[in-house]
Amino acid sequence: MPLLVVDQIDVAYGPIMAVAAASFEVAEAEIVSLTGDSGAGKSTLLAAISGLVPTQAGEVRYRRRSITGLPPHAIVRLGIGHCPQGRRLFSRMTVRENLELGGYAQRDTWQLRRDISEACELFPILGTRMSRPATALSAAEQQMLAVARAMVGRPRLLLLDEPSTGMPQPIAQQLFDVIGSLTARGIAAVVVEQVGRVGMVPAGRRWIMEQGRLRLM
Repeated sequence: MPLLVVDQIDVAYGPIMAVAAASFEVAEAEIVSLTGDSGAGKSTLLAAISGLVPTQAGEVRYRRRSITGLPPHAIVRLGIGHCPQGRRLFSRMTVRENLELGGYAQRDTWQLRRDISEACELFPILGTRMSRPATALSAAEQQMLAVARAMVGRPRLLLLDEPSTGMPQPIAQQLFDVIGSLTARGIAAVVVEQVGRVGMVPAGRRWIMEQGRLRLM
């Protein structure tokens, strides 16, 4: 059975149809990529899966359970992490505090510390910046922090919206190498990327979105 099933969902902003009859699946520990022009509906699709925007039709199922209509915090608790476009870090908080907020649903303090340690193993530079405010990081380091924060909640599925934004290509490649290593940890990912960088994503299947509609590349 697939880990995630998106089945014919529609998302509209007033009269504007942002996502139209979108359907795709993600298997356990699979990485899929999604690309398309600005305004095609990619970020809206991820937001609908995360419960951040309502759907007008269709259904989203995670581990055979319908999550359509659930609030975002409940979806996070089920095991879906979302790294939104634009990072959305808490700029005045330290790196450690941002990571701790990523694990707000984790009741086991020891496990939270372990999750943060594991995230810093994937992004070693963050381990040297723990007491710094997020604003003191470079753009590339902030993006790493945003991805690491999404991972602290021990998700089975990560939704990553343009994770290489602000990174020079060599550092972006390092990030994609880390994303590729997630499958060995049993983590699946949906990675939205710019057209020029989507080829760097270590994805088994690739989708393109055009005017709210999905098709395989």
